[in-house]
This record gives sequence, structure tokens and C-alpha cells, in this order.
Amino acid sequence: MRVGLIGVGHWHAHMHAKAVVSAGAQLGTIWDADRQVAESFAAQHGISASNEPQAVIEHSSLVVIMGRPDNVPPLAEMAIAAGVPVILEKPAAPDSAAVAALARSASSAGVFVAVPLPNRLGPAMREYHRLAAEARSGPIAHAHFRIINGPPQRYRDDGVAWMLDFAVSGGGALRNLGIHGIDCALSLAEGPVQIVCAQIGKHIHREEDVEDYAVVVLTDANGAVFTIEAGYTFASMQPGGDFEWRIATANAYFIDHGDTALAATLDDRRREPLPPLPSSERYTAFMIDTINRLAAGAPPLVGISDYACAMDLIDRAYEEALP
Repeated sequence: MRVGLIGVGHWHAHMHAKAVVSAGAQLGTIWDADRQVAESFAAQHGISASNEPQAVIEHSSLVVIMGRPDNVPPLAEMAIAAGVPVILEKPAAPDSAAVAALARSASSAGVFVAVPLPNRLGPAMREYHRLAAEARSGPIAHAHFRIINGPPQRYRDDGVAWMLDFAVSGGGALRNLGIHGIDCALSLAEGPVQIVCAQIGKHIHREEDVEDYAVVVLTDANGAVFTIEAGYTFASMQPGGDFEWRIATANAYFIDHGDTALAATLDDRRREPLPPLPSSERYTAFMIDTINRLAAGAPPLVGISDYACAMDLIDRAYEEALP
């Protein structure tokens, strides 16, 4: 499989390139609106840069589309029109409306569009689904999803200062990081989900246009409570920060801290570590899963309709919490 990359100025581009190679696929041609960025990226990976995104699409069996949210939708529409499967990096639009339009296009054309929200593959989620399939999990009582990374300056350093422009990115920590927790919550919820409360603000980096911290509390039709916490408030410029995925059910409790994970179960009185999936390896796991699903003719783990639902909920959280 030949995988092309469009919009390699995105901070996830090198992660995708590494994931392609680790998955045993071929890294194809790449493109970016900034020719210098494209040529530098191509030189680092020993591949060629194209002058046009259409050429990347035409020569790829799978294309990863990234970039400024205001530029991504037409690029995605181009790939969908060509019938080429897509990995659509987020944020792909500043709000849910453009994503919903892409979802309609993909559905109408029957094109595979996956969204890299790889924490669905984490050990807590994986073990929950394993026990649920065995009828051993019991109903979910509550779950908590937290990603707190370093200061917003990281995005300027990465050459993507547009992430800090609310009008372009559609938000800060909640839109960028909280989407992972929102997606997992929606995948676990039963029936309609309601926002109990949302608190969004600038607690440290008050000069920025986007929020540096957000917490959203959701509940589903069964009364399960889901808490999503996202921030740019970790005191380090290094990759990573404070990460925790936690799921509590009637029979089990799961915790994923990235580098470590555990599960406790009442029915067999066990408490044991789970094989971890470090955050640095989750994009590779997602790429392998995506390629396998394409080969099997299966739908993506996280499809564009799932992404549209998560984006819509974030839109509503902003409406509720921001003046």
C-alpha cells in the first residue's frame, strides 16, 4: 500500500510518516502549501515532494490529509471525488458544519474516511470492550478522560501558530485535545448524551486567543457520567504531559496512563497490569488498524461521522461555556 501525505507542515506529519513505515506500507509522495516545508520534509524521509495535492492523491492508495482547518475540507473533497481512501487529521475544520458536509460527501461516494483518534485503541478501552463482549463488564458508572499538555507556545515553535487563532482552529485545548476524550465518551455512551456542565477559560495563558483549560461533564441515557479534561497547562515544553483514561463499571475498573495500565475485576478478584500502549506508539497502532480494515473491506475504527458527532458536541460545549 502506497500512502501519500498532504499538508506535511502539520505537527503530526512526522508521526504519520513513521506510522506508515512501521505498518509495513510504502511512504509515497507528499505535498504542502509551503514548498520549503514540503522539500525539507521530503529530504528528511527520502521521498519526493509534489507540486500539486492532486498528484499525491492520484498516486496513493491511501492519503493522509492535514493542515489548516480552513484549507483541509477542499483537499478532502478532492480525495473523496477521486475515490481514494482518506485519513483525515484533526482539526479538519473550525466547527462541525464543514465536517458534517464532508461526511455526507464521503457517504454518498462510498469512500473510506478514517479520523486518527487512536486512544480508542488504548488498553483501558480495549480491555473494557473485551470484557463487555464476554458479558463481564457490567454497565458503565463513570469514566474520565484527561489530556493536559504543555504551553501554547509549542504550536508557534512547530510552525502552526494558526492553532492559537480561534477563528481558524475553532478553539483551543478542548477542540484540539479534548476531542480524544469526547470521542471515547461518545463511543461508550448509551443513547443520547447531554452536557451537564462545561467550564472553559484562560487560567494561565490569558494573552492567547484560545482557552488553555476546559472540563466538560456528560451523561448518557443510563445515567453514566463522563468527564473530559483538556489543557495547555502542563509545566513543560517536552512532548507529553498528564494523561489518564479511566473507566468504572459494575464489575471492573480500568486505568490507562499511557506508559502503564491496569484492570481490576470483582468477579474473579483480580487486579493486574495491562500491556501498555505508549502515546508515542498509538499513531502506528492506528495506521496498522486502518490498513487492515481497508484490506478487509471493513469500516474505519473512527469514521468521519463519529468525528462530526464529537465536533458537534464540542460546538455545544463552547456555546454553553463561552460568553
